[in-house]
Amino acid sequence: MSFNLLNIANSGVRASSELLQTTSKNITNVNTEGYVRERTEHRTLFDNQVGLGQTFRLVNDFAQQQLNRDVSNLAFFNQFVDESARVDSLFAEESNSLSTSMNSLFNSLQESLNQPSSMVSRSLFFNDAQGYIDQLGRLSGIVFDQKTIVNDQLEIYTDEANGLINKISELNLAIASGSSGPDGSALNSTINQRDLAIKELAEYIDIETLDGPNGEKLVFMGTGEAVVMENGAFNLFSLSGDPDPNFKDLKLDVDSGKAIPLEVNTSLLKGKIGGLLAYREDILIPSQNKLGQLSLAMADAFNQQNRLGLDADGELGGDLFTIPTAGAYAYAANTGTAQVTGTVEAGKGSEIPATDFLIEYTAANQITVSALDKYGNPTGTPIVANVVAGQADSTTAVGGELFGLQINLTAGANVGDQFELKLNSDASTNIKLATNRPEDLALASPIRTSNNINNQGTGSISSSTVTDTSAAGFTAGPPPSLTNGPITVTKTANPNEFNITDGTPPVTTTVVLTPPYDNVLNQSGAPYNAYGFDFSLEGAPNAGDTFTIEFNTNGFDDNRNGLMLAGLQDKELVRANVDASPGGDNLTKLNEAYGNLITDVGIRTSSAKTNQVAFEALANQSNAWYESISGVNLDEEAANLLRFQQSYSAAAQILTTARTVFDTILNAAR
Repeated sequence: MSFNLLNIANSGVRASSELLQTTSKNITNVNTEGYVRERTEHRTLFDNQVGLGQTFRLVNDFAQQQLNRDVSNLAFFNQFVDESARVDSLFAEESNSLSTSMNSLFNSLQESLNQPSSMVSRSLFFNDAQGYIDQLGRLSGIVFDQKTIVNDQLEIYTDEANGLINKISELNLAIASGSSGPDGSALNSTINQRDLAIKELAEYIDIETLDGPNGEKLVFMGTGEAVVMENGAFNLFSLSGDPDPNFKDLKLDVDSGKAIPLEVNTSLLKGKIGGLLAYREDILIPSQNKLGQLSLAMADAFNQQNRLGLDADGELGGDLFTIPTAGAYAYAANTGTAQVTGTVEAGKGSEIPATDFLIEYTAANQITVSALDKYGNPTGTPIVANVVAGQADSTTAVGGELFGLQINLTAGANVGDQFELKLNSDASTNIKLATNRPEDLALASPIRTSNNINNQGTGSISSSTVTDTSAAGFTAGPPPSLTNGPITVTKTANPNEFNITDGTPPVTTTVVLTPPYDNVLNQSGAPYNAYGFDFSLEGAPNAGDTFTIEFNTNGFDDNRNGLMLAGLQDKELVRANVDASPGGDNLTKLNEAYGNLITDVGIRTSSAKTNQVAFEALANQSNAWYESISGVNLDEEAANLLRFQQSYSAAAQILTTARTVFDTILNAAR
């Protein structure tokens, strides 16, 4: 009996000691990051003895995986909000407002209209035009700097994520080898380190885990790609820029870079890396492209309208802004040697969408141009264009539209070669003034009209409409003039019949017009409809009434073309949607386009802040659930400590009693 009592007491002391050790370990590691509460369990053997205890980690896989998901989502929105709020606040500052600069530009233009012959008021226009360009450059610089910061952060985050992936793989190997003590406590510590590394990785990317053989954890990205596999195998992230070396794409290297890297669907990625990429794709890329689109549309519109006027030197107007040409990036897989550049086709600035463009050689002397979405994927309907003399534009495009682009291509291309054109993103920092001479502002119209003083009817001639000063009706000079001199229109006795006289020597042509007498030259047909200007007759002219159209010589106090320049402020010039053809409801005004840009940044930032608060609550809830199972509760452990102390004392007392009984029996036998 005493021998059984001794064995029972020994096993009780040992079991209580193991329980005390586990409780002490829990209390000691209460502040250790990643530590999972442990519990030691014993089973009763024969003769009522307690067997060796086995120590378990108290963890719920569902709670752990949900916590990792919520950590990824919260890290995504934390990163997105931190970055986007900075751009939102900078764009919202009055000192950075492009609308203020544009309004100032148009206000100074209005002052020039009040005094067309004043060089001072014209100079103010160019001062404000330079201020607009400077403001555009500042805003674009903000976005450009942020893109550089994104690249730097991506480098850091991918290195840290790769380090965690490597660490998880090494810990998996250690766990699979089963290197632990008899109670499994050393192995539990390794598992804790592995699970903590997985949780830390979840801050960078969203992950899912599966149980592998021998206690390993297989780790997959939320988009499905494997990053940690069996037997210590793993894939690492890499950054590359193809075709743009300054635009880092996230890829997954396979087999230590010996296989083709896997594309990562960044639109679904979470965590810090996902938040950083979403910030770039939802805020930076659209903002840069919209700024460039607005600047190109406005510069082209000013250039085209100024060309239709007469400057203070009596010359036909020229460009006010220099529109940049951007070089396209060639893809690494290209086999040809061609180079591609692109700019705005003159007069087509309102057809430019706020995107980048993919240019692909699809046949000899033929290309396909596609607009790209923020992820770099083709969107909308691709446009086929023929390459004529190394150039493609709307005149060579099937359907007559090429997104407002003029594309220049050198020889040496092979079918299948691709290029990425980033005209918009480069434009806002490269637009410059083509001139700063106040005389070059073409406020006057090159055409003037008059009614003969002896006319008897109620007819009158309207102001002329100029559409093309390079057309057949104008000579460039110097000095410029009408090709065929003044034009005289005389009403005949026949209904709706007029005589048009111009040329040297004068040539008279009889034409029949359709009332109302709008666009007289266009109605008259060739050669008049190719003159590049037109006019209308109003009222009811009598037979013999005469009207004259002539070049506006010495028309320095004329502001008719200046009014058209000022009207650009309220004209819809900016393409709204790449999927619809330009024109109609697919155009917005300059200030509206800029307002939409600022509003879009604000809405996305505000939405992200709302989601940030929601996922912070979810992450706190998941963490509380996880900690309720796996965290150390000092009150509970303190109670266990007292309980196991008492158990140890009781077992020790039994041991003392057993020894006393045994000694008594021995003494009795003597």
